Amino acid sequence: MDDTAALKNTPLHALHLLLGARMVPFAGYDMPVQYPAGVLKEHLQTRAAAGLFDVSHMGQVIVKAKSGKYEDVALALESLVPVDILGLAEGRQRYGFFTDENGGILDDLMIAHLDDHLFVVVNAACKEADVAHMQKHIGDRCDITLLDRALVALQGPRAVDVLAELWADVAAMKFMDVRHCRLHDVSCLVSRSGYSGEDGYEISIPADKAEDVAKRLLEHPDAQPIGLGARDSLRLEAGLCLYGNDIDTTTTPVEAALEWAMQKTRRTGGARAGGFPGAERILRELDNGATRRRVGLKPEGKAPVRGHSKLYADAEGRTEIGEVTSGGFGPSVDGPVAIGYVPVSHASVGTQIYAEVRGKYLPVTVSAMPFITPTYKR
Repeated sequence: MDDTAALKNTPLHALHLLLGARMVPFAGYDMPVQYPAGVLKEHLQTRAAAGLFDVSHMGQVIVKAKSGKYEDVALALESLVPVDILGLAEGRQRYGFFTDENGGILDDLMIAHLDDHLFVVVNAACKEADVAHMQKHIGDRCDITLLDRALVALQGPRAVDVLAELWADVAAMKFMDVRHCRLHDVSCLVSRSGYSGEDGYEISIPADKAEDVAKRLLEHPDAQPIGLGARDSLRLEAGLCLYGNDIDTTTTPVEAALEWAMQKTRRTGGARAGGFPGAERILRELDNGATRRRVGLKPEGKAPVRGHSKLYADAEGRTEIGEVTSGGFGPSVDGPVAIGYVPVSHASVGTQIYAEVRGKYLPVTVSAMPFITPTYKR
């Protein structure tokens, strides 16, 4: 049986083939890993100008209270995430995560407040489970609708110029603003956000109009199509988590160094403290710290240290202390970068540890993240 037969296509599939993309299976979809320019050039293009990514495989979900009140949908979703959603202003979004009873992470997501409802973007591999999770726990109070729309990310310092050709007001948006607009006479939803460490936008488009809008964006001389290969190296340099690699049900938000995403109102002493799955453990770790921590890692030399490489306290590999969860070559850093978990005793920036690579123990230094300077427009 042909493995590709069961793969789904995004609304931009034909365009990827037209642009000469190399396609690979990813989260159940046939997705472009790179275009003829190649991963290195696509990465540097995004850092220098603008890159257009197809992220239509991700789940776009509308969550609306049956009462029609924003307060009701906000409080309902707050029962599943350790995030302040009631205090999220209209036209704004924030990062969050579904937690389980043990304080582990079921998925990470973006949550936007639009009028009387929430627009939630979840990871492709988790979207059916996430919708089922919401249906089970808040489906009695809320209507949960998985949308059939395209989603593209336009990222890079010139993204604003590229998008302004279709909608002049885009320049006035701040990081994490969300707006309805018309692009090329198509009704779209735009957020000033992304997954690259650069300024940029994520654009939700009706599926049947996605190719038209993408082609218009790519007509701009500063915009090039970018595949999943560069998407991964860009987010790695930005120190951003990839669900299934750097965070999962075995990692808590505090272990994952995501305290910044949990607002005071949901913490011990806050107006709506706790009330989410795993609250006991997560609040305890917020107050007292966790025993291990997600850290940035810079290997010496040029050899990349890949995910699942073991980490050791000593050059002889006697004392295993952790594991690399993501790693590769960082084109903008011009060297290898990685993310991994180590005990708090070894988590200080500058600590030297060792990674096992093909039977050798290579020196690795704990480093601050992100590895690059983000250009978000706050």
